[in-house]
Amino acid sequence: MRSTAARSWLHEGRLDRFGILLSGLCAVHCVTTIAVMALLASVGGTLLHPAIHEIGLLLAVLLGTFALGAGYMRHGRKLPTLIGGAGLGIMALALTLPHGVPEAIATLTGVGLLALGHHLNRRSGC
Repeated sequence: MRSTAARSWLHEGRLDRFGILLSGLCAVHCVTTIAVMALLASVGGTLLHPAIHEIGLLLAVLLGTFALGAGYMRHGRKLPTLIGGAGLGIMALALTLPHGVPEAIATLTGVGLLALGHHLNRRSGC
C-alpha cells in the first residue's frame, strides 16, 4: 500500500511536472552547450563530458519509468508512456552519436518527446 505522501505526488502529477522541468533543463543544457562551444571552446569540454550525459540519461530513465509507469497504472492510457519511452530511446541513441549538431538534434528531439509524454501523463490523470 502506498503512503499518503506518495499518492499525493502521483495523484497531483508532481512527478510528471518534475519530469517536464528536468526535460526543460536538459534542453537548456544542450542549447547552452552549443552556444558556449561557439564562444568558449575551453568551457565546452567540461559541459560535453560524457558523464554529464550518461548521468542525465540515467536520471531521465529512472524518473520517466517511475512517473510514466505510475501514470499508466493510474489511468491506463498507453500513449503518454509510448511517447515518453520513444523520447528516452532517442536520448539513448544520442549518446552513441559524436558530439555536435546531430547529437544535439537527437537529444532535443528525445527530450521534447519525453516532456510531451510527461505532460500527457499528467493530463490523463485529471
